[in-house]
Formats: sequence, structure tokens, C-alpha cells
Amino acid sequence: MLPRSNLPSRARRAARRGALLSAAALAAAAAFACASPVTLEPNDPRLAYRRPDAPPAAPQEPRAEARVVLGRTLFFDPRLSRSNVISCATCHNPGLAWGDGLPRGIGHGHTKLARRTPTILNVAWAELLMWDGRFASLEEQALAPISAPDEMALPLGELAPKLRTIPGYAPLFASAFEDGEITSGKIAVALAAFERTVVSGRAPFDAWVEGDETAISEAARRGFALFDGELGCARCHSGWRFSDDSFHDIGVRGTDLGRGTHFEEIEAVQHAFKTPTLRDVARRAPYMHNGSEAMLADVLDLYDRGGRVRRPSLSPDLEPLGLSAGQKQDLLAFLDTLTSEPAPTPLPELPR
Repeated sequence: MLPRSNLPSRARRAARRGALLSAAALAAAAAFACASPVTLEPNDPRLAYRRPDAPPAAPQEPRAEARVVLGRTLFFDPRLSRSNVISCATCHNPGLAWGDGLPRGIGHGHTKLARRTPTILNVAWAELLMWDGRFASLEEQALAPISAPDEMALPLGELAPKLRTIPGYAPLFASAFEDGEITSGKIAVALAAFERTVVSGRAPFDAWVEGDETAISEAARRGFALFDGELGCARCHSGWRFSDDSFHDIGVRGTDLGRGTHFEEIEAVQHAFKTPTLRDVARRAPYMHNGSEAMLADVLDLYDRGGRVRRPSLSPDLEPLGLSAGQKQDLLAFLDTLTSEPAPTPLPELPR
């Protein structure tokens, strides 16, 4: 074998590339070894945030998948609106973390709605729906925006007859339901079946929860310690969805009574709104029920101040925090780890 100095230049370059590749392989192997999940101790606070393997079990019947297919088609079809231009996906856009990115929703005739469009991420686990919790199930909620005069504005009495005029829907309903009849009730069931499949993707935080110590930064770990520990954020933003499914007045400006609209006699729920999930939160600006906080940094400022306004219904957990600039940065770093890479959502071919 010739000494390295006597190798032709091309061969020397190849030898150097081989050495570099070998070094890179060794480094990758070392990194993999460092990233190997560790077994969490039983008292590790991360265990409270472990994501489930699947959504809550839906009724197991042979037409379940066909109902999801039908529901997805209905969800993206603007003909479920009076104007034929607004679909469920208009406000719940998969490209915007299943919201619309607006401070407040826009409905029929360009009507500005009173509240921001909530995401439908992980609604399969939700106990009550909407900012004020007025619906107890997805089936109950599904038809409300369709018939609301300022949203999709299609009276329910016209919904099923309108779909019956579209021949392409007949085989979809026949696959999804035994009798194949097109009714508003079946439309609600199908929409709910699809919405239960809308689940946030795996985020860096999930890998860390499973024991990968390299999955998030040291700043994010400090932020989690603040969130889960001394700041008490987890009292409301609990579990893997980071929501207690309850309602709180956190001092957001405005006259909207939220949950108090339905329980006028209970002071504690005046101006109270549902705790939103924090999954994919970095992609869901603006924030709060009225979009009044433009950025996550503004949300932290609200909590740091103990709310924007003080009133009798304010949650007793809301007190000024006195956060330092570094603590705010750590909290933002942690919140960023809850956001997954957006997954492509295949659009259905609408029936003709």
C-alpha cells in the first residue's frame, strides 16, 4: 500500500471523506446513546403529561371509518352554508392549527363574531365545548355553526334537503349509515366522527416526557419547572392536553360574561371562559376568547400582572407573579416545546 502522501489527489480526497464519515458515524452513535430514553422515577412530574396512545374509544361498529370519511367531506364542503362559500374548515383551518388566525371569527356576510374561533385539536377528550361550555357533545355542537344566522346561516330544515340534491352524497351516506338516509342528525354524527380524529402531533415535549433528556433545551426545562411548580399554571393547564376543561375568569378585558351568560346567579363564573389546550400553542395566535393578546409574550404579561382587570369574579389563583425577564424567556421556551410539526391534511374530493 502506498503511503498516504503518495496517493493520487482524488484518492486522498476520498480517504479524507471516508475518515470524516467515520467520525460523523461515531458522533451520531454517541448522540443516539445520549438520547436513549431513561426510565422516569414514579414521582417525576412529567408523568402527569404523558399523552395517550389513542383517542377515547368510539363505538366500535363496522361503519365507523365510513362515517369519518363522510364527516371529513362534510367538514370541507362550503355547501353546508347558505352562501356556499363558508365551510367548517373556513374557520377551523388545518393549516392554522385548526383555527383561523383571527382575533375574532368572520361569519356569513362578513359578520365579525363576538369571540375567537377555538381550535378543534383534541376535542375527542373534551368534556364541554365552546368558550362558554354550552354544548355537552360534539354531535350537539356540530350543527350549531351551520344554522347560526351570523355564522354559516343555513337553517337546519334546509340542510338535509340541500345535500339530497347532490347525487355524490348518496353513496357516502349509504356507506356510513345502514339506511343511507340523509338527515341532519346523521350529518352531526359524521362531523363529530371526523372531528374526533383531529389530534395534535407529537411534540418535543412528548419525547422528553418519555425520557429523552436531549429533546428540549435547558431553558425549556426551567420553564416547565416554573409552570408545573411554583407558578401553579398546571392547576388549570393540566394533563397531556394542558386543560382542566373548566372555566375561569383570568382578568381579560371586555364585557363578555362567558360561562356567566348561562349561570347569571353564580358570581364565580362571570367572565369565565374555558381553559384552552396549550398543544400547538405557538401556532395559534392571537390568544384569549376575544383575541385580545396578540403574542404569547403578551399572555405571560397578563398573568404576570395578575390579570388586566380586577373584579369580584376573578379567579383566586390570579395574583401578580413578579416574573423576571429570564423566567419569561424560559416559559416561552417551554411553551414552544408543546408545538408539533404541522402534518399535511389531505383534502377530500367534494361530491358533485
